[in-house]
Amino acid sequence: MGFLFLGQMVWGESSGVTTMTNTATETKAQRVERLKRGKNPWDGLEEIRRFAREGFESIPPEWIGTYFRWWGVYTQGDGAGVTGGQGGEGRALQRFMVRIRIPNGLLRSEQLRTIADLTRRYAHGIADITVRQNIQLHWVTIEALPELLEALGRVGLNTTSACGDVTRNVTGCPVAGVDADEICDASPLALEASRMLAGNSDFYNLPRKFKISIAGCRVWCPYPEINDVGLTATTRILRGTPEVGFSLRVAGGLSTEPYLGARLNAFVRWHQVLPAIKGIAELFRDSDVLREHRERARLKFLFLRHGWTAESFLDELQRRIKFEFDPAVEETLPADVYRDHVGIHLQKQPGYCYVGAAVLRGRITAEQMHAAADLAERFAGGELRTTNMQNLLIVNVPQLRAEELAKELDAIGLRVGGSPFWRGTIACSGTEFCKLAITETKSFSRWLVEELEERLPGFDQHLKLHVTGCPNSCGQHWIADIGIEGKKMKVDGRLVDAYYFCLGGALGLHQATARPVGYRCLATQVPDAIERLLRHYLAARTVGENLRQFFSRHTDTELREFLAGEAVDAVPREMATGSSVGPGSLAQLAGGDGD
Repeated sequence: MGFLFLGQMVWGESSGVTTMTNTATETKAQRVERLKRGKNPWDGLEEIRRFAREGFESIPPEWIGTYFRWWGVYTQGDGAGVTGGQGGEGRALQRFMVRIRIPNGLLRSEQLRTIADLTRRYAHGIADITVRQNIQLHWVTIEALPELLEALGRVGLNTTSACGDVTRNVTGCPVAGVDADEICDASPLALEASRMLAGNSDFYNLPRKFKISIAGCRVWCPYPEINDVGLTATTRILRGTPEVGFSLRVAGGLSTEPYLGARLNAFVRWHQVLPAIKGIAELFRDSDVLREHRERARLKFLFLRHGWTAESFLDELQRRIKFEFDPAVEETLPADVYRDHVGIHLQKQPGYCYVGAAVLRGRITAEQMHAAADLAERFAGGELRTTNMQNLLIVNVPQLRAEELAKELDAIGLRVGGSPFWRGTIACSGTEFCKLAITETKSFSRWLVEELEERLPGFDQHLKLHVTGCPNSCGQHWIADIGIEGKKMKVDGRLVDAYYFCLGGALGLHQATARPVGYRCLATQVPDAIERLLRHYLAARTVGENLRQFFSRHTDTELREFLAGEAVDAVPREMATGSSVGPGSLAQLAGGDGD
């Protein structure tokens, strides 16, 4: 695995193994590959405990920049984002972000209560639900880290594999097992896949992050199209008997160069799912060509740069796993389905509901988590779920008590309902915590929602409004109706936050990445632009026409004019000039620190 490069022999003191390095010529990719060969970070718990005893200054650079990530830990930015640093990365504080891995988004009340307690003690009382169903804490000190990890472990949670060049959190339908219309409950497969790969030393050294989603629902709510492995339940008739299996898509991903996963000609039977996932993970692990450039190390680059096709990928996978799949069967793709799970919904279990609360931009407080855990026990069996749209659900609620629970959730600021803007806004961490971000996103998103609710109180269409603070798309702006990407513009000689607009992203039947339409404006002008755009939509839409359809029948020139209120020339998305600053001069185009 890996590749050789010229260098000199040195002894790696922290691992006791011989490594090759030449710091004068070593690229970033070579450095990371050398460090990964030298140590499996999951073997380093005692080192973390020693750092906690000896303090932040005792932590060596290889832990700060690389090894901590395998434990779901990043150093926290200083609030200025990428513009405050150099080399494409901002300055770090002596504090950490800690990402808690929640496979399939399945949570018990005692687990959420523990997270709330840790948030209150170590994270300034706030946490973020992420777009991969995880929960992130911030402001954690090295002294607190071992105790935090141990507290999570006592309730069956951990941070292992939440970051780094490993299998990230395995996502799934958050209403698996209770969805009244699901094809099957695929959550057991998601949990088993997580157990198979997370913490497994055979898979600690992948070229880059590796993302898996497994969905048994009909609406594909964990976004299989943007995962390295996306499995979606489907049914075939075999000798007169229906059999549930899975369609398989591979190599999906967003970041700076989005690629929607390629469907393989395979019907994956239930017992073939785990061998298939393991085979794809091995194929990825052994693809040395992906280790040469950090910014081109994801599985999708086999397709984008190295000439792979769905057919050649399937051939190599079947060669590795030593069996052949049956051919794929026709599948029904979800068409313009809104997947936020907010509201009161009947379950497959008679007399029960699940109740979904919209957590605006994923930001949740320790008090809200405590209250939600208590409500899950009072009104149901203590089962909660996190979602890819940064929301929180309580399942198995008696139907007669669902309205009462909804009122209780509303009272703690977790709305069961809300405007399309409240429900549909997604945001990454932004400069508040991220060293790669160009713009602040969390407070901006709340302000943006409040502005739009005031300006367009009657707007009643589902809307996905995604805010991402840099080109790396941790806020998933490529799959939004309206996706805005963080930039900087110079005003009176000073760099200020700005956003570039991408419109018309969709998944499912009408899958397409959002179109960069050539419009950029100051962050303070974003509400004006979106208001103008949506008023044009309301005035000119045809009967039953949604936003995706409206955007698709207008040119980039027309959409720019709707946004700007006048005809304007297009600006390139990656512009970097004296008047504005784009990704070419600020951000590392390497995937960000999103999950």
